[in-house]
Amino acid sequence: MLRAFAILSLITSAGLLAACGSGERFTDEAARDGILLFGNGSEPKGLDPHLVTGVPENKIISALLEGLIAYHPTDDLQPEPGMAESWESNDDFSQWTFHLRDARWSNGDPVRASDFVYSWERMLTPELGAEYAEMLYILKGGEAFHQGRTDDFSTVGVKALDDRTLQVTLEGPAPYFLNMLKHYSWFPVNPRVVEAHGGMADRQSGWSTLENYVGNGPFVLDDWVTNQIIKVRKSPTYWDRDTVKLNGVNFYPVENVTTEETMFRGGRLHLTNTVTPDKIPVFLEKMPGEMMIEPYMGSYFYRINVTRKPFDDVRVRKALAYSIDKKLLVDKVTKGGQIPATGFVPPGLKGYETSDAAEFQPELARRLLAEAGYPGGRGFPDVEILINTNEAHRKIAEAMQAMWRTELGVEIGIYNQEWKVYLDSQSSLDYDLVRAGWIADYAYPSTFLDIFTTGNGNNDTGWSNPRYDALIARARTAATEEQRMAILQQAEAVLMEDMPIIPIYWYTRTYLKSPLIEGWHPKVLDNHPLKYVSLKAPPMPDAPPPAE
Repeated sequence: MLRAFAILSLITSAGLLAACGSGERFTDEAARDGILLFGNGSEPKGLDPHLVTGVPENKIISALLEGLIAYHPTDDLQPEPGMAESWESNDDFSQWTFHLRDARWSNGDPVRASDFVYSWERMLTPELGAEYAEMLYILKGGEAFHQGRTDDFSTVGVKALDDRTLQVTLEGPAPYFLNMLKHYSWFPVNPRVVEAHGGMADRQSGWSTLENYVGNGPFVLDDWVTNQIIKVRKSPTYWDRDTVKLNGVNFYPVENVTTEETMFRGGRLHLTNTVTPDKIPVFLEKMPGEMMIEPYMGSYFYRINVTRKPFDDVRVRKALAYSIDKKLLVDKVTKGGQIPATGFVPPGLKGYETSDAAEFQPELARRLLAEAGYPGGRGFPDVEILINTNEAHRKIAEAMQAMWRTELGVEIGIYNQEWKVYLDSQSSLDYDLVRAGWIADYAYPSTFLDIFTTGNGNNDTGWSNPRYDALIARARTAATEEQRMAILQQAEAVLMEDMPIIPIYWYTRTYLKSPLIEGWHPKVLDNHPLKYVSLKAPPMPDAPPPAE
């Protein structure tokens, strides 16, 4: 709360100064200056694309760096040329060739095909410990290199044929590969800069600090005050700088949702990260043009630490999963049009049938808990739900707490941690149950299912199943889409049978947006390329009315 108050005080002071000088709202003055004021939810864990995993990081990194394929302004499923101005594949989509444009890093270096080779080697270097390394297992030989079965990176399917031509060979056919490349795990870093600050495998490298950051995206890092503000400004070296309308973006890491809403309504933010669920009906009535509810391809769920008792017993895990009335939860608590989750992979993916394995079955839940040795909840140990600091997550946890008390007779506590600490606790399995969300990195079932393979940096449950691992590996080399989808559905069935997670709901995107923003469109993956966004400058407060 102190952090949120400090941010609010800082922005309030800035707003008062702006008001004293011009008599207008801070958002109006910022719009006139071409500066987007963006509520980012949390302080990012970092800005190195190979060492982060979160949505707050993605929003900033995607302004600073650009991959081969960029985000399309209106359609998340449509590839947009980025560093690659063109590309082609072979007949079965297992080999791709990318032709790079004449582009430069923010320090003036040319962007070369070899920069991508270096960056992908860095991602797969075991010593770096990149949590998203498995994303690159689709590359031929990528898994073998990352697992240390070879130290010869030339065996991995990526080659710089010359400075402007990159050839990529995959484990099998992947017509969806272009959309994978939009994710920051595939973004390039400048090899010269990384090597000057510790080298490829250095997790503590100083290259991604304010003083040393070199990017190739539409914006450059201009200021970074931890827990207060990150400023990016329009890049003078970006290849498509004439398209960029904004002069900059100020990202505010406001974890307290009420504070963020106050800032928005007081004219100190153009965008919020989210809204308090209880306020959604009020905002829809009072601010219908500013309250946004949009489709969002993601799953809200709880991870279970299967290495701790009593959660090493699948009957306990299933009892918790089957005893949640998710329709009641989304109707009365989240209130944003979310869909009760009966599986992990959300609906809407072509050719993939949604699982119904995690439906509300309270009688079965009670029977399973009794079989596990806790009839009516008697003798159930003290356990807790870990959440990151956020009122909405607490309300959901309190609702889950009440349902488990009512349906199972168990008492489960709740505690919160700030974003970075919460991420560390999750990855080190220092929790019992933990609030989690997974937003699709690309529109395909594998983006959800790959993360639960053994040793995956995003698994964070302690769960391992050789059959599941084998199915995911088979899906990468499947000859047809039909075969791949069938294999992935088998994998989800294994996941739901072992239940190391508790599916809760499938997301919608709920946030507040100023009518001054233009070029911002609903996106199912919520990836909004800021180079297409602009701000409508309001008239000066003392300007005469336009002539009739």
